[in-house]
Amino acid sequence: MRIIIAGAGDVGKHLAKLLAYENQDIVVIDLNQERLRQLGSQLDVSTIRGSATSFRVLKDANVAEADLLIAVTESEEVNLATSFIAKQLGVKRTVARISNEEYLMSKETLDLRKVGIDELISPESLAAREIRRLLRIAAVTDSFEFDQGLLSLIGITIDRASPLLNHSLAETSRLNPHNTFVTVAILRDGKTIIPRGDTRIEPNDHVYFIAEPNGIDRVLDLTGKKKIEIKNIMILGGSKAAYHTARKLSTNYNVKLIERDRDKCFELADQLPKSLIINGDGRDVEILEEEGLANMDAFLALTGDSETNIISCLVAKDKGVKKTIALVENIDYIHLSQNIGVDTMINKKLIAANFIFRYIRKGDVVSITGIHGVEAEILEYEVNNNCRIVNKQLKDLEFPKEAVIGGVVRNGKGQVAMGNFQFEPNDRVVILSKRESLSDVEKFFK
Repeated sequence: MRIIIAGAGDVGKHLAKLLAYENQDIVVIDLNQERLRQLGSQLDVSTIRGSATSFRVLKDANVAEADLLIAVTESEEVNLATSFIAKQLGVKRTVARISNEEYLMSKETLDLRKVGIDELISPESLAAREIRRLLRIAAVTDSFEFDQGLLSLIGITIDRASPLLNHSLAETSRLNPHNTFVTVAILRDGKTIIPRGDTRIEPNDHVYFIAEPNGIDRVLDLTGKKKIEIKNIMILGGSKAAYHTARKLSTNYNVKLIERDRDKCFELADQLPKSLIINGDGRDVEILEEEGLANMDAFLALTGDSETNIISCLVAKDKGVKKTIALVENIDYIHLSQNIGVDTMINKKLIAANFIFRYIRKGDVVSITGIHGVEAEILEYEVNNNCRIVNKQLKDLEFPKEAVIGGVVRNGKGQVAMGNFQFEPNDRVVILSKRESLSDVEKFFK
């Protein structure tokens, strides 16, 4: 595929990094020469300095022959204009990053495809969706549902009380007699491990499981985690991500939002009638305590300052809050989350890049997601009659070693796939794969 990325900021850079594993023909456009120089020295991509809305620049990028244009500059107007112009010049598909939620809420009415914009993405809205998902199973640090929960991906930090500690996966199989979950990845000291039978679980490992609905409780029991009921939530900050999050959560939870800008508080109060908006400086611990921090089940730090978010989450944890989530700008911080005591750190740009990445995949991909801090992707493929995998047993596939099949959804039921499992047409297969093995995984489903 020939892919043009407009914008070499965090989203564009991460996308280019993901696509570098794919051996795609990538062109990155940006006005900042230093950004382009760094990107070109790190990755096998072409770069063009200039405005993405320039007719000449898009012609130089050979946009007429491109399969996909992804406009992810920091300007919403530039992204929309770039997508429109590129479509007129012949690009097959376009994706535009936006910040104005009105576009998302009016997608059907506006029908932007008519003017050449195939898909809109809002990093803030996607971050809010990720937070809502994380709160559903609050005892875990990561959560993703396939087919409305028929299978789930969950991530858990292993502490010294876990029965799984210091045992290999083969040794712990007796603790999973009904095969209701499977271990698909381990994050250890910032490195991603695809586990095998002889892989031992060590203290502070961050372990990821694919589980059937009745397997989630079993995983929580074995990892020494208790189910957490979330009712009361405090949000720090009045950012766009905070607004989207409060709007998504206020229907099912009691939401209290603290923002230090008085005018912003009045604006949020009008936009979020189901949330309680408090004017105050959330960096002041006394204010947090006065507003009932100790009675909160979850604390979401969503200001525009990463350090403030991290520190306030540590304060909330010290006051007994069960679940803390910090929004961070620096992707490198994500690896630190469990080590320093914050339950989960999320980066909205990383979420957006992973969401866009699904447009690149081949085969019958149903869904794709990334795991924060893990150098791997979770994919869900649908098996068709011509796949290499159809009518074969898992043990006979010679599947890539840096990938693992976690489970299958068949006829409305999710199940973990063991060695003698035989794949059938219309099965939906959930896979975790390191990025260097994605192209090999695709070959089984083309």
